[in-house]
Amino acid sequence: MKITWPQGHQFAFTIFDDTDWATLANVKPIYDLLATLGMRTTKSAWVFANGDHALNAGMSCEDPEYLAWLWAIQQQGFEIGLHNVAPGTSVRERICQGLNRFQSLFQYENIIHANHVGCLDNLYWGQYRISGWRCLLYNTLTLGQRKHISQGHKQTSNYFWGDLCQQRVRYVRNFVFNELNVLNICPQMPYHDPQRPFVNFWFASTEACNVASFLKNFTYAKIDQLVAQQGACIAYVHFADDFVQNGEVHPEVRKRLEYMAAQNGWFAPVSTVLDFLRKGQTREERIITPEQRSRLELRWLSNKILHGTS
Repeated sequence: MKITWPQGHQFAFTIFDDTDWATLANVKPIYDLLATLGMRTTKSAWVFANGDHALNAGMSCEDPEYLAWLWAIQQQGFEIGLHNVAPGTSVRERICQGLNRFQSLFQYENIIHANHVGCLDNLYWGQYRISGWRCLLYNTLTLGQRKHISQGHKQTSNYFWGDLCQQRVRYVRNFVFNELNVLNICPQMPYHDPQRPFVNFWFASTEACNVASFLKNFTYAKIDQLVAQQGACIAYVHFADDFVQNGEVHPEVRKRLEYMAAQNGWFAPVSTVLDFLRKGQTREERIITPEQRSRLELRWLSNKILHGTS
């Protein structure tokens, strides 16, 4: 689907950066590059530094220097998103405190969020991402190991915060694909899924979680194709995972981003792009049909089997 983008731009490109392992040393250089290139993207953050059984922990808003840097890039036009309130599992009271603190720090009425690996307070994650017989297939493929990794949407759980998500979070990331133009796969996004009512709107992304997958998917030919299709790409990355090496942005990553920036693209934060696509429509006006969701789930499962996407 071809879109008429703002100000005559031919396509949209943005990034949601999961904050796993992030420190000033291993992410600041790439944000300096993005700012220089005129790209404004979304950087997620943790409010708290700890949590039960934390995985891939990095710096959080509890670190004054890191928080000052987050404020600085927000002033430059970058969006700050949420990657759960902490790198480990949080109970409801802690989540409520974290949401209050996040909104106080960054002054967002509506938050953008992505679930973090290993957190039981994740919403509709693991087997709850998919429906019907496709869920059975997923559990078979994962040997049943992802059946009980998500309780944030379960009202009987100590980790429930679905109602808070519904009140304070506008967008949540779900399926990830190897396709750069995610509108080719999910033209409905941002969409609402009535089977998962605590999330207002879901969005899909392009796999680029580490340097290898970024370079695999963001070839010059694929970038040209994205431009020609007048599409939209929301890259899912972990910038702290070796995108910066010895204080410098990986040279080939730099070249690909520079090439992207040289095209006539709209380089806005994720929520800004999704707001544009949503056109002010309500949840009820953006409902994905069962048939559309079935196709989306099958495409994701196929992509996951063939390419190991997230």
